[in-house]
This record gives sequence, C-alpha cells and structure tokens, in this order.
Amino acid sequence: MQENFEIDAIVRETHGKGASRRLRRQGLVPGILYGGSQAPQQFATAHNTLEQHLAHEAFYSHVLSLKLGDSTQRVILKDLQRHPSRPFILHLDLLRVTDTDRIRLHVPLHFINEADAPGIKAGGKAGHALTDIEISCAVKDLPEYIEVDVGQMQAGDSLHLNDLVLPSGVDIPALAQEGHNDTVVTVHMPKATTEDSADTDDAAD
Repeated sequence: MQENFEIDAIVRETHGKGASRRLRRQGLVPGILYGGSQAPQQFATAHNTLEQHLAHEAFYSHVLSLKLGDSTQRVILKDLQRHPSRPFILHLDLLRVTDTDRIRLHVPLHFINEADAPGIKAGGKAGHALTDIEISCAVKDLPEYIEVDVGQMQAGDSLHLNDLVLPSGVDIPALAQEGHNDTVVTVHMPKATTEDSADTDDAAD
C-alpha cells in the first residue's frame, strides 16, 4: 500500500552550532532543504514525529511532503545524521524534486518465495548479501522497494544484480561499471548438514 508521509517544519531564522543545539534542547531537529531553482532553506522539525516516520521502511525511499511556511513541497530524504551513542537525530537533508527529475537513491530489497525454493526445502539457508541497492530513475518511477524472487533457487545458486527484475524506467548504476555485478542472495547448505551427510556415508561404508 502506498504510504503518504508529511513533515511539518518551521523556517530556521538562526544558524550555526549554537542555534542547532538550542533547537535540539527544544525537541526539534535542524535540517536543510535544497535543490531545484530555489535557494537552500534552513528549517526545523519535531524530533518525535520524525522518529515515528523513520520507523517506516518506506520513508527512506519515498517522495515526502514537506510543509514549510505557507508552502508544501515534494522532497526526498538525502541524508540523515544520528548521534553516535544516543538515540537522537542530529540533522537531516531534504532534496526538492519534481516528477521528471532523475535521482539516485537507495531502496530496500524484499525477498519473496523463500519457503518455496527447492534449496530451502532441502534444508538450505538463504544468505542475503545485500539488503538494499542504489537505483537510478525518474521521480515518478521511484519504487518503494525491489522484489527479489528466490522461489526457483537450488542449493549453491546465487542471484546477482543483473538477475533482478526492475520496474520500468529503473536502472542500477553499479551495473554500468565493470566488476560491480554484486551478489544479492545465495542459497547454501548449513555446514552441520554437510558434515552429517558425510557421517552417514561413512557409516554406510
């Protein structure tokens, strides 16, 4: 189901580290909005509400609505800074977008039909080498996630980036570079299962 995320923000009149610290003490997260033909705009938004949005996987790969002053703008999340040791969000960067803009963004991978894979039924395990990938597409074609169908995989099989079925208009920039066809998922037999099989063969001899 398509999610709709709205970020309510206020214009930041003061800048600098001291001003940012004061905002954080008030429960606000400083941020910057940039892109398009407009000048960058400093803003602040409520920490608790932002944290609730960030609990949704789709927030990271979705076109968001930013309410700032009297305007509502379409944006995507470009960067997020968290405190290294405390559960605090320190800063966020948002990018203005239109439907025809071409963007590069990381989207999550959803692995489907694992229970039906012959290799899994035989006792194998799926090893997810990647959990998200960077894609390139027009904003109007931005998917919330990419499905990875492992339903036909045998033990020992691997799927790579070039095996993924992508929505129309979506590309994987890494594939344009030689040697970057990374492994996405493998199906392997657990070591214990292999050893047990060898013990069984020895006993039969």
